[in-house]
Amino acid sequence: MGRFSVLSMTDAAADRVKSIVASKGGDALGIRVGVKKGGCAGMEYTIDLATEAKPNEDSIEQDGAKVFVAPEAVLFLLGTEMDYEETVIRSGFVFRNPNQTSACGCGESVELKAADLKALAEQRASA
Repeated sequence: MGRFSVLSMTDAAADRVKSIVASKGGDALGIRVGVKKGGCAGMEYTIDLATEAKPNEDSIEQDGAKVFVAPEAVLFLLGTEMDYEETVIRSGFVFRNPNQTSACGCGESVELKAADLKALAEQRASA
């Protein structure tokens, strides 16, 4: 079985990652996505500039846009699609995450359960 991506990106997200990296210049390689405890639903996504790959870190590359996934976030992000959207109210990355059990009204924090790797493997095997 080939390695599957933890995360997928929409074209809008990839374009945004590329423009962030281009605007930072220098040693920026991409962005790093993680999760931390916080917010009213228990977890928040974190996004930081990545200047180097860390050991044991997954990375996804699409159209030259690179996203690193913090090791502790992998189980919470499996199967997630990362998008970028601009609305009247906010602009930012949006995560469509199958592991999300609930989100708070403000959309800033989410409740996440770790992905069920066994169910995921069976799902892929039957696909």
